[in-house]
Amino acid sequence: MLQEYLLFNDEFQAADVPFLTAANRSFKFGDGLFESMRMINNKLQFADLHADRLAAGMKALKIDGHALMDDYFLRQKTADLAKRNKWNGNVRFRLSVYRGGAGVYTPEINKAGYVLEGIPLKSSSYELNSKGLIIDVYDEMTKPVNKLSNYKTANALLYVMAGIFKSQNRLDEAMILNQYGFLCESISANVFVVYNKQIYTPSLAEGCVSGVMRTAIMQLCKMNDMPLIEAQINPEILKEAEEVFITNATQGIQWIMGYGRKRYFNEVSKFLNEKLNAG
Repeated sequence: MLQEYLLFNDEFQAADVPFLTAANRSFKFGDGLFESMRMINNKLQFADLHADRLAAGMKALKIDGHALMDDYFLRQKTADLAKRNKWNGNVRFRLSVYRGGAGVYTPEINKAGYVLEGIPLKSSSYELNSKGLIIDVYDEMTKPVNKLSNYKTANALLYVMAGIFKSQNRLDEAMILNQYGFLCESISANVFVVYNKQIYTPSLAEGCVSGVMRTAIMQLCKMNDMPLIEAQINPEILKEAEEVFITNATQGIQWIMGYGRKRYFNEVSKFLNEKLNAG
């Protein structure tokens, strides 16, 4: 069943009826942030990590109310929406949080508002892609490194432009560089590189989103004695690496097959995906 209802500030709204006004600050100024979350068998995955990142992002944006949007709030509201839509317990959710009130660039108030929406999924596990992805590096624009870089803000123009580049070049994904020319992330995921049997991922200081699945994978590596280093990564390493994979909270792990003429393996991504599903 598709989405019939969504949640708008604790009230169910018909999904096909407009409810945001032109004065909404997220629409006008990108004044907000969002969380993409996954429910599997009626359990919201990594709710505590999502709540921690959401709270940190709201603090950084000086939006009030982060204490109310804790892991209990996330579990409760996603469960309520799944029940109202009669979904089967496997859902992809997006929680958009915005600064309420009017004003121009200078807000009149800092109270939070939110919209929670979802898409039902068939799968009850994280499925590793059977066919590896083809990538290239997007270098027409770079990502600034600042105090907001680690959060999923409502300002996503860089990712939109990278997405257009991906489509125009018939790619599956594109890698994004930071302002210093180092590897940062992909359009919608964090990136991991296996080089000389060592796993590397860009550090948060490189400006990547502080991904929930990134954190989960780092924890899995530690639990399984797999050395992992957060580092500054030259994109040239993509030409030499044994493996490259990307991660996000809704899809889990996706392995990369090719970059130009370079081809990659997927042994590490397969192993980690099995551990991820084992819980």
